[in-house]
Amino acid sequence: QDNANIPQMRAREWVQGLLEMQQTAGNSLEFIESVKVDLFPDEVYVFTPKGAIMELPKGACAVDFAYAVHSDVGNRCVACRINRQLAPLSEPLESGVTVEIVTSPAGRPTPSWLNFAVTARARSQIRHFLKQQHREESVTLGRKLLEKALAALQTDTDASTPLDHLIEVCYPNTTCEDILTDIALGNQLPQVVAAHLLGQPGASLENDHSAMEIKGTEGYVLVYAKCCCPLPGDPIEGFLSPDRGLVVHRENCRNLSDLREQPERLMPLRWDDQIEGLYPVAIRIEMANKRGMIATLATKLSGIGLNIERISTQDESVHFSSIIIELQLNSRVHLARVMKRVRVMDGVRKVVRWSRR
Repeated sequence: QDNANIPQMRAREWVQGLLEMQQTAGNSLEFIESVKVDLFPDEVYVFTPKGAIMELPKGACAVDFAYAVHSDVGNRCVACRINRQLAPLSEPLESGVTVEIVTSPAGRPTPSWLNFAVTARARSQIRHFLKQQHREESVTLGRKLLEKALAALQTDTDASTPLDHLIEVCYPNTTCEDILTDIALGNQLPQVVAAHLLGQPGASLENDHSAMEIKGTEGYVLVYAKCCCPLPGDPIEGFLSPDRGLVVHRENCRNLSDLREQPERLMPLRWDDQIEGLYPVAIRIEMANKRGMIATLATKLSGIGLNIERISTQDESVHFSSIIIELQLNSRVHLARVMKRVRVMDGVRKVVRWSRR
């Protein structure tokens, strides 16, 4: 009797999964694209640490496994162990392995997970989380920018009126969250909104000169410019770019000099004393052109705990090659230590910080 009910139980679980995906999918096309992945998959069977068997489509990784266990496990996943050994979250799973998910209250999905998660459930949950998180982060940043602009304009105006109420009165045809999100995304200037809220339409659009602190906890609503890759410790300045939001540049970035033609969109910034997170940066290494040099370099960098994002090479001459390595580091001091370690490696002739132009 129990065996006869197994297909029905699996069918009910499948339908329930479809309903969950439909609820979190942004639109019908996204839903259909997600479901196609799960219709006729080749399967792998893996074990939980307690010995339970999990069925996943071929090519699934630890992120897919985590979301198959529970959405909260997936959303808080930070690492995994395959057969008790730490492994990349992106590593495809093979039948028979035991998978353990390491979670943290501070863990959360990143957009890069969509590059290797394959199950519809995982991809749907990741997209849903990122959309919700981006909305919340946008509102928080928008509020911070608007409060800064209001503080610069306010003199004798009564500051006791709650900001949300003030926005609702002055913008009756939209929501407070929409206004704050538009500010964070650079679609409305905080100075303009502040002037409207205070009844000062002729106020100057120039930003005040007090720097806003960057803590590293702002999330993906804050964009770190790829042209100059700012690190904590670098002098920085922000630019409110339409649709992109607040883009952080190094003060000496060549692209920023062109953006100074729009001073109303420039934002003085500084790093908080207690900065968090890792930030992308690249170094260019000139080293002897010999067999296995990249593998040796990558092994040594990984051995000192560095997260290598990408490696590319360019032959400078018959004897030397130029290698661009993109890393995740926590500060300019961290970068200096890494460059010092690289300079003493065999065959290395020169190491410099590298930026796109």
